[in-house]
Amino acid sequence: MYFGLNDPTIILLIPAILFTIFAQTKVKRAYSRYSQVANRNGMTGMQAARMILDHNGMQDVPIEVIPGELTDNYDPTKDVMHLSEGTAYSNSVAAVSIAAHESGHAIQDERNYGFLKFRVAMVPVVNLVSGASWPLLIIGLMVIGFGNITTGNMLFNIGVLMFVVVVLFHTVTLPVELNASRRAILQLQQLGIIYDDEVTGAKRVLSAAAMTYVAALATSIVNLLRILIIRGRN
Repeated sequence: MYFGLNDPTIILLIPAILFTIFAQTKVKRAYSRYSQVANRNGMTGMQAARMILDHNGMQDVPIEVIPGELTDNYDPTKDVMHLSEGTAYSNSVAAVSIAAHESGHAIQDERNYGFLKFRVAMVPVVNLVSGASWPLLIIGLMVIGFGNITTGNMLFNIGVLMFVVVVLFHTVTLPVELNASRRAILQLQQLGIIYDDEVTGAKRVLSAAAMTYVAALATSIVNLLRILIIRGRN
């Protein structure tokens, strides 16, 4: 059984694909709506991030502005926060929410949050195996098809193990992102960056973003299930 149009297990992917589309649509809608709503303090994303970092003893963590939309990230390997132009210079509820989320990652790093440390340690490995797993799986099936079952099984099994690492990475990423969002809402409220009636909007932006990580995990699990089903038939 080969991957492709003749692979019946591809049906399993349909719910995951639909969920991914739904999650992406929800993010766009939440961001589009709350990027048009100014927070009543008039604070920009850059100012909010700086306030949160300084309040948590991270005055030495720089904030750099980068191009793009929703390209915001915190790099724990360099202790630097990157905010997109739309986040850094906007005073919208969406902007301060996203900035606070990235600040949440910085707080995780400062406090040695276990899941973040594990995720960072996995990145080099995942970068290697994520690109190699599918070619090995396909080559393994082709070798089996040509009659060399032992070699084909070995290649396929290596590909399976590599893909398990990818699934584990997505599994670890989810609690990291959810925890960063919880920290973000807490900081936004404690520091008075947003008012109580603005918390709902902030939560909607961050929960929509979190759903994309749920979708990524679901898709990786479904693909692993497909791989194991195919493996069982060969």
